[in-house]
Amino acid sequence: MKRNFIFFDFDGVIADSFSPAFEVNKMICPGITEDDYRKRLEGNINEWWEKTTDEKHTDKCRHDIDFFKEYLPKMEKSTIVFPGMKDVIVKLANLYSLIIISSTTTNPIREFMIKNDMEKYFTEIMGNDVHKSKVEKIKMIFLKYKIDPKKCIFITDTLGDIREAEFTKVQTIGVSWGFHNKETLLKGKPFKIVDEPKDLILAVSDYFSNKIYS
Repeated sequence: MKRNFIFFDFDGVIADSFSPAFEVNKMICPGITEDDYRKRLEGNINEWWEKTTDEKHTDKCRHDIDFFKEYLPKMEKSTIVFPGMKDVIVKLANLYSLIIISSTTTNPIREFMIKNDMEKYFTEIMGNDVHKSKVEKIKMIFLKYKIDPKKCIFITDTLGDIREAEFTKVQTIGVSWGFHNKETLLKGKPFKIVDEPKDLILAVSDYFSNKIYS
C-alpha cells in the first residue's frame, strides 16, 4: 500500500454537477436560490435535509420528492469531468492511494468513473450509503488502512467538507472551480486553495513534503 492517501470529494471537484444538483433542490424547495443552496454546503448536507423535517420547514419544502431518484438520471445525462481532472488523477495515482469520499451514493459514482475510465485509479469509493458523515468515513479509512491523519489530505470544493475533515485532523486543499468560491473556502483555513486542476499536483506535493506534516 502506498505511503500517503488523497481523499477526493466527487461533486464539484471531479464532476461538474452543480447544475443538476441545484435543479433537483429547486424542485424540492421552490424558493431556494443558488446562494441558499451553496450555504447548505457549509455543513454536512445530510444534516440540513434532516432539519427540513421540522414543522417550521414543512411549508417551504416538499418531502414527497426523493433527491437521488431525481438527481441520478440528471447527473448521468449532463454531468462531465472537469477539464484536466483526469490527467491529474492519473498522475497522482502513481504516487498516492486515492479514495473518493462523497455525499452522492456509491454505485452512480462508480458508474461515472468507469464511464470516464477513472475508476481503476481509486482504491475505494465511499458514498452516502456507506455513511452520511464524512467524519465517520474518514475514521473507517484510518482503521482499515492503519494510517493517521498526517498521511492524508482531503481535496474538496466545500466549506462543509473542510469542517468535517477538521474533526479528524485531516488537512484539506480547496478547489475554486466547484460549489464554493475562495472567500467561502478560506473560512475553513485549508492548507491551500488552487484555481486549476493542474495545480493540485504541486499542492499535494507541498503538503506531504512539508516537515510539519510529514
